[in-house]
Amino acid sequence: MDAERNRSCTAFEGTKRLVGGSVVDVAAAVKRRLDSGASDPMLLFDDVTGEQFELDFQGTPEEVLGRLGPAADAPKGPGRPKLGVVAREVTLLPRHWEWLGEQPGGASVALRKLVDEARKAHVDKDRVRKGRDAAYRFLVAMGGNLAGFEEANRALFAGDPEKFAAETEAWPVDVRDYARTLARAAF
Repeated sequence: MDAERNRSCTAFEGTKRLVGGSVVDVAAAVKRRLDSGASDPMLLFDDVTGEQFELDFQGTPEEVLGRLGPAADAPKGPGRPKLGVVAREVTLLPRHWEWLGEQPGGASVALRKLVDEARKAHVDKDRVRKGRDAAYRFLVAMGGNLAGFEEANRALFAGDPEKFAAETEAWPVDVRDYARTLARAAF
């Protein structure tokens, strides 16, 4: 899908940042580097979530990119796919269903309104949590053996940017800078 192929990510060769950009661009660059004889491990990270992910680099560059999936429109199925509406199961108690059924527009409209209100009310908390979680995922994958790792994590969860910066200062530059970029939203 387009969203997957355009996902922003960063590849590291050991502790060096190799490339960042769309997953298509990153996959092509990593494949070229692997084919040229790279010896350090290649790790790929989602720039939004900090999650490490893997791609299959076997075969030709075209085969590698082909496995990323076609550039396609939104998935077809129930709901209103052109709007991005996706049908999923929700489990509620009977009193919840009763209340939702009494709302103007029905259960779906009421649930969407409730979710939108909650998103607006918690936007700052959500930004901090997502930033903290993204940085934490990256730190665990790349910084676990680095000096100051535990203290950097404590600073991250305490919301202390100065301490986080101090604890990551001696880290390899690319690891340090990417960790700080991911953590920025947490502070």
